[in-house]
Amino acid sequence: MPFLATNSLAALVQSAVSTRSSLLGRAAHAQMLKTLETPFPSFLSNHLVNMYSKLDLPNSAQLVLSLTPSRCVVTWTALIAGSVQNGHFASALLHFSNMLRERIRPNDFTFPCAFKASASLCMPVVGKQVHAIAVKDGQIRDVFVGCSAFDMYCKTGLRDEARKLFDEMPERNIVMWNAYISNAVLDGQSRNAVDAFIELLRVGGGQPDSITFCAFLNACSDASYLELGRQLHGFVIRIGFEADVSVSNGLIDFYGKCWEVGSSKRVFEGMSRRNDVSWCSLVAAHVQNYEDEKACVVFLQAREEGIEMTDFMLSSVLSASAGLSGLELGRSVHALAVKACVVGSIFVGSAIVDMYGKCGNINDAELAFHEMPERNLITWNAMIGGYAHQGHADMALALLEEMTTSSNEVVPNYVTLVCVLSACSRAGAVKMGMGVFDSMRARYGIEPGVEHYACVVDLLGRAGMVERAYEFIKEMPIRPTTSVWGALLGACRVYGKPELGKIAADNLFELDPKDSGNHVVLSNLFAATGRWEEATLVRKEMKDVGIKKGVGCSWISVKNTVHVFQAKDTSHERNLEIQAMLVKLRREMNEAGYVPDT
Repeated sequence: MPFLATNSLAALVQSAVSTRSSLLGRAAHAQMLKTLETPFPSFLSNHLVNMYSKLDLPNSAQLVLSLTPSRCVVTWTALIAGSVQNGHFASALLHFSNMLRERIRPNDFTFPCAFKASASLCMPVVGKQVHAIAVKDGQIRDVFVGCSAFDMYCKTGLRDEARKLFDEMPERNIVMWNAYISNAVLDGQSRNAVDAFIELLRVGGGQPDSITFCAFLNACSDASYLELGRQLHGFVIRIGFEADVSVSNGLIDFYGKCWEVGSSKRVFEGMSRRNDVSWCSLVAAHVQNYEDEKACVVFLQAREEGIEMTDFMLSSVLSASAGLSGLELGRSVHALAVKACVVGSIFVGSAIVDMYGKCGNINDAELAFHEMPERNLITWNAMIGGYAHQGHADMALALLEEMTTSSNEVVPNYVTLVCVLSACSRAGAVKMGMGVFDSMRARYGIEPGVEHYACVVDLLGRAGMVERAYEFIKEMPIRPTTSVWGALLGACRVYGKPELGKIAADNLFELDPKDSGNHVVLSNLFAATGRWEEATLVRKEMKDVGIKKGVGCSWISVKNTVHVFQAKDTSHERNLEIQAMLVKLRREMNEAGYVPDT
């Protein structure tokens, strides 16, 4: 390497940082040692500390710093910022402390790094100490320092201190407002986030940007503020932000979560430029609205467009495969996850376990579960849910015990116990299920909810204890919902209990008068027990109030082709063969003495 001036060497070191090339950086450092006297000029030392620190070579960074006699705030800040950037938060705070020992005062770049390290380690006491230093040095009024302190308090759960700091700030820029709105959303305070956005527009605290709009849309989707989100959509169009990809992605997500998947699709189709998040958001919107088949179609279109297969995309389409019970499709997506090297992602791994469990392949679900490098609560719930789907109550309960052992230390949640109770219900394990339900508060600290009560009613009903199930409902401390009464009605249908069935149906009609399924089950119950007049009356009532039974639909995959059938549908290309087979089956059923019960 020819002789280079100090400015050229500094530029070379900066280039090493931007290209993430430690080889280039070390070569530049070697050239300095060869051509320059030590100690180096302070600005070169600062560049070297910054380079080594940002490239996650902390030992080299600290060595250069120790050989720099004229250390200043820039030198220390470079070391602290690099440590924070690479996740070495404890080291960053240690360097901050060492800087103070040398009587070097932090600047407006140092404090945000220290606040971020405190927040990442969830150490509010240290954060408060840094705040005190910022106040003492007069730096807290700087908008970036103040914003970092505010964010630290929010992330460490000190909401009162955060609000006080926000109110005391003499100047708030859009970064500060974004931090306030985003943290309100993360805390589940959607109304506060909306109010803050309105206040931002009222006081003119800066021009809202894509981060502001996305945070506001998250608040609206969390609280199902559909009209507010629509108003923001209009505002976005009016000020010319509709072309922003991030905002459009946020709108797709918002409409999907508010059950307006048609609007999600319109936003997507109106985008002039899309990225992988756009495709992921639309797939997720379809999955959230139980349009699993459409989700798979969008996924295949994304593949044709050459979109990168991210962990979020694959986990969403795996959920769609599970919803369709599409085992072969799920296997194909699993193979794509392996190919894309994201199968180790906890989100993808959990989705794979869930897919195999819901598709009835419990062996592959277990294999995927045990091969995961790490598991979270969702993973455990997916595996227990798989056992529940197959009615393996003993295995579900054994896994519940395993997840709470000291080696795993995963705390069961509301969903976990719904899965366990569901497994007991399908297995007919009444004693085991009632034991789990009775121990929910004392052992797991979980207050039973309506889903747990519905599982118990289903458990008792499936076991033929229909009267006991009804008594259980009457003793519920919360109002029974459609799932509770529906479980009782189903049991009455199976065990021929028309009186109790009528009680369950009346409650269902009151809660959901437009559901045709409840009317049909009650009519079939009366017909099965020989009460034809009442069955006819229920059908007549359906007709009088305009309730129509949904068209039955089924499908089967044969040789990579999905065949869909609807009731009274004669459009299939092999309809003549199908009808001939039905005639043959009816004849054989009659000869065997089969009599339909409705």
